[in-house]
Amino acid sequence: MIMSQTQGTSTVQPSAKKRKPIGKDVSTRRRIARDRRHFRLRKKISGTAERPRLSVKRSSRHIYVQLIDDLAGHTLAAASTMEADVRAVEGDKKAKSAKVGELLAARAKNAGISSVLFDRGGNAYHGRIAALADAAREAGLEF
Repeated sequence: MIMSQTQGTSTVQPSAKKRKPIGKDVSTRRRIARDRRHFRLRKKISGTAERPRLSVKRSSRHIYVQLIDDLAGHTLAAASTMEADVRAVEGDKKAKSAKVGELLAARAKNAGISSVLFDRGGNAYHGRIAALADAAREAGLEF
């Protein structure tokens, strides 16, 4: 706030609003860009019980996938690299992501789901995301 005195009286003038600076480091800028891409994508797609949304969450160490019915707000099936079946897999993170894709496709088949909408979560379709999607397709899920 700025204090100014004019002719013996003091008035308080509100200072201009300060914008929060967008992060200057690379990781913050990438996270913000990924969030924006994900919001744009989510405006366009919504899962149903017949064709749920396959949502992917990727961290630096793990990957999590869910089949979501957005109309009811329910998760129909899920899989992640945190599960014992996937932890036992030898190999790199791409191999484990592929195993998660196979596991999710099997669970989707058991739930009677054959077709899904792919929500990559703002991540680039490359590396672990592509390995997961390809393995799910090979296991019988239609995108």
